[in-house]
This record gives sequence, structure tokens and C-alpha cells, in this order.
Amino acid sequence: MSELAQWDSFYVIVGTSAGALIGLQFVVMTLIAEAPAPRAADAGAAFGTPTVVHFGAVLLLAALLRAPWRTMTAPAVLLGLLGLAGLAYAAITVRRMRSQAIYQPEFEDWLFHALLPAAAYALLALSGVAAMVHPHEAMFGVGAAALLLLFVAIHNAWDTVAYQVFVVRTRERDTDQR
Repeated sequence: MSELAQWDSFYVIVGTSAGALIGLQFVVMTLIAEAPAPRAADAGAAFGTPTVVHFGAVLLLAALLRAPWRTMTAPAVLLGLLGLAGLAYAAITVRRMRSQAIYQPEFEDWLFHALLPAAAYALLALSGVAAMVHPHEAMFGVGAAALLLLFVAIHNAWDTVAYQVFVVRTRERDTDQR
């Protein structure tokens, strides 16, 4: 199908990036787990797990759109379902962010952990619907959603590491010196 074939290299690059970054995120989380803070599991579910989910969604998108579909119907439906599932997961993330007590989220946290992922998944769902009628144009929406999720996950992974290094470890070091 020519609509998807034209995006071949894009999804190879994006999917490869997402797959590599998932592995890197697991390495980082393993290193952080050496000395977890109290109630860190709640914060991890709110801030760490969504990062891996977004990387996974991008990897899944790349795989779905590289498959040799004969028509646009199946990928369009799958894109719509992935977008709706992502919106549901964004709502779960908001609930988790509100219920954890180890960290008080700031505007940047709400933007990158809730608003931007919800926007990306909504765009993905809408692109799935649009792909039935305007497949060429819809693929730009899917591409934008994939890149937004990838960049959000990169930001969030960096933010997690920076918080652990510059805040948590500094507190621990200061406490040990007393």
C-alpha cells in the first residue's frame, strides 16, 4: 500500500529509537532501584512506568505500520484503538500522579506526563479515523503523534534520572553527612 510504503524509513528510524530507549530506561531504573526512596513505587507508577509505555507505543506503531497490509482498514482501526487505549492510560497516569505522595508535581510534570501524552494519543485516535477517508494526510498525524510520544518519553526519562541524581541523591548525601 503506497500510503504506508512512503513512511517506511520514518518508522524504521522511530521504531529503532524507541526500542533502544526502552532498553536504556530499564538499565537506568535498575540503577535507581539500588537505593529506592520510601514509597518510590507509587512515584514510579506515576512517572517511570508511563515513560516505558510511551516508548512501547511508539515501537508498536512502527511495527504496525511496517506490516504488509493490503488495505488501510486494519491499520486504521488499530491506530484508533491504540489512541483510545493511550487516552485511557493517560487518565490512569493522572490518577496515579494525584495519589502518590512522594513528590508534588509541578506544571512541567503535568505537561509532560499528562497533557502532551493525552494530546498525542488523541491525535493518534483521530488519525486512525481519518485514515479511512484520507490515508495520506492521516499518516502525518500518526507521524506527529509518534514523534511527540518519543520526545515526551525522552524528556520524562531524562527528568527521572535528573531528579534521582540531583535531588534524591543530594538529600541522601546531606543526610549521611549530618
